[in-house]
Amino acid sequence: MEKLDLECKTLCPLDGRYVGIKEALEDYFSEYALVKYRVYVEIQWLKFLIENIKSPVLSDFHMEDMPSLEAIANTFDIHSFRRIKEIESTTRHDVKAVEYFIDEKVKDLGYEALQSFVHIGCTSEDINNTSYACMIKDGLEKVWLPKAREVASYMDALAIKYQGLPMLAHTHGQPATPTTVGKEFKVYAYRFLSSLSHLESIEIKAKSNGATGNYSAIHTAFPHVDWQVYARKFVEEYLHLNFNPLTTQIESHDYTCHILDGIRHFNNILADLDVDMWLYISMEYFKQIPVKGEVGSSTMPHKVNPIRFENSEANIDMSNHICVALSNKLPKSRMQRDLSDSSSQRNLGLAFGYSLQAMNETMNGLSKCVVNEEKLAHDLNEKWEVLAEPIQTMLRKYGIPDAYDTLKELTRGKNISKEDILTFVKGLDVLSNEDRQRLIDMLPSSYIGLAKELASLSIK
Repeated sequence: MEKLDLECKTLCPLDGRYVGIKEALEDYFSEYALVKYRVYVEIQWLKFLIENIKSPVLSDFHMEDMPSLEAIANTFDIHSFRRIKEIESTTRHDVKAVEYFIDEKVKDLGYEALQSFVHIGCTSEDINNTSYACMIKDGLEKVWLPKAREVASYMDALAIKYQGLPMLAHTHGQPATPTTVGKEFKVYAYRFLSSLSHLESIEIKAKSNGATGNYSAIHTAFPHVDWQVYARKFVEEYLHLNFNPLTTQIESHDYTCHILDGIRHFNNILADLDVDMWLYISMEYFKQIPVKGEVGSSTMPHKVNPIRFENSEANIDMSNHICVALSNKLPKSRMQRDLSDSSSQRNLGLAFGYSLQAMNETMNGLSKCVVNEEKLAHDLNEKWEVLAEPIQTMLRKYGIPDAYDTLKELTRGKNISKEDILTFVKGLDVLSNEDRQRLIDMLPSSYIGLAKELASLSIK
């Protein structure tokens, strides 16, 4: 079937319209990926036992055959997946199907005796929680975080590019103290990096302690092994995750919630940027570069709509709602275990995916925007009243107690011209000649404080 025919019957846009997202994440959050990671964890567990546990059965294994054992996971492919699904159609248990698949592979290697050690001492959640932890770790490090860092770096580059370009600021939607385009972009770069720093500090945890978290089965079989130490070694040295020492049957999912909350926070910063860019475009502070062949409106030929930022907002909403739903559900499990988390976790990829698509949309939108310097200069030149702030501040320096009210009466709700400001300033005999001249020389476009310096700060 043609690719387009397949896409037209998808239920989720990440599999169809935004198929590139599926291709970026399918190795980490698909059903195929989950099964592949389960096989990886089971093989690592078997390898750990062979290398660390004294047993007559395990001692018959020849260590030079370890690469062949590991190849069961390393060479996992679609045929492996299909075989496991075939077994699952009989077992009606997905993790047990993985165990039986590995049994077959071990037998094929000539180590039939090892079959009894496949999955030994494990409950399904020992395999699932570690698999999901590996999936989240890899999905974050290899896909989501690189794209998020790209967004932050792009904003930082824009900040440097426009560090000294004056722009009339707006607080409460009203003209306010001027800033620079670069400084406002720098704020977003810093916020993105701060958000990522917090997210990157979250420990991705896993457990390997049996049916109710007490090592009961494996301790019974090997009572002289310190399983708290060995379980930590397995999780940290073989799976490269952080060890959770205290759980019920399930890993508590708290770290997953922290990661989802971190993604949601990053998303919200991105949404703030989307809205700002949408408003700046509507104010004509930015122009959008028309793309040949693209249609802005089906009836108004002149339009170039800011659809990339609008699409980003929509995808952020989808990602955030899924993040919230999972973050609300996953920490709660009846007593030692219920299965509701299992169905919920299968949607993790959607939270990552919609966030990725939002970042793509925002980056696409930014790449099609150019600063309208003429409009920026025009608006600054029309708002001389913004200089009321430095004037009244200068008067306060000289001990004038009613400086604020004086400037309020002069400028509030009025269209103030350059001449009005100059006439007022020239009459301020209380000021030193130097300070008065500083105010006379000041323009709305030059009243930017340290904005240029702030835009050039190093925030790496």
